Amino acid sequence: MNIAEILQVTKNTLFSFELLPPLKGGNIETIYKTIDPLIEFNPININVTYHRQEVIYKKHDNGLLEPRTVRKRPGTVAISAAIKYKYKLRVVPHIICGGFTKEETENALIDLHFLGIHNLLVVRGDVPKNEKEFVPEPDGHVHAVDLVKQIMKMNKGKYIDEELLHSMATSFSVGVAGYPEKHSESPNLESDLYHLKQKVDAGADYIVTQMFFDNKKYFDFVKSCRNYGINVPIVPGLKPVSVKNHITLLPKTFNIDLPQELAMEIRKCKDNKDARQVGVEWAIEQSKELIAANVPALHFYTMGKSDNIRSIAKAVF
Repeated sequence: MNIAEILQVTKNTLFSFELLPPLKGGNIETIYKTIDPLIEFNPININVTYHRQEVIYKKHDNGLLEPRTVRKRPGTVAISAAIKYKYKLRVVPHIICGGFTKEETENALIDLHFLGIHNLLVVRGDVPKNEKEFVPEPDGHVHAVDLVKQIMKMNKGKYIDEELLHSMATSFSVGVAGYPEKHSESPNLESDLYHLKQKVDAGADYIVTQMFFDNKKYFDFVKSCRNYGINVPIVPGLKPVSVKNHITLLPKTFNIDLPQELAMEIRKCKDNKDARQVGVEWAIEQSKELIAANVPALHFYTMGKSDNIRSIAKAVF
């Protein structure tokens, strides 16, 4: 069974989490150290994010600009394969529009299918820090819905080269992102729901939400989705606050609100250790309420560290 099928039939709230690949120079042991403490909670899947390389432009004396890559992480294909065959778990690599042509995307999908990795999370990808708006690669996808459509064509055995010999149908199950507090580029929530429904109508099987810190945001979002005709499973995504400056960094970066009570508790903290504990306690209460509401799964954003996620999971699973 793929993830979407399991989410449809589960009677108990399941556990999953997301990994951030290490920067260049790191190795797979870094990933294993994040995963190992969480295995006892029987994750339904482990997501592996993909981040475009970060580029800056160095200005020379003659006025010309030279692009320089300043940050790069390993690709998801190799990491996903390593995790799948070490832990025998479902792995969900992120497939993004940014930085890829359609052909490069197809090649990555062929590799994943060959490796027996059939669950994907499809997102457009963030706007690079040095750009004002998202710009796709030449012959790349502008929107996540177009990427979903490409994957669905491959599931029917249709590739970019329509004359490809001996083409075989893939069997990918696709999850997409949802935003309880709307995407930062959407003019309003209704517009966000419209684009989300397009992705579901194109073939997406389930939704994983952006982080939120007020469960009412999630419950209202699910209700709005159902009223809009979006009926696939909606998995809440949670990220515990882990450092003091998250009270300003998270709202700015992810276009979300922090409840006043949480912000006040973090301000009282003497250091990041105290803030991390506040984040754990808040996420435990969030998780308990969501489990009581029988959500299909809880999906945690680890950002590469799992000690706080372990504390939360141990308290609620």
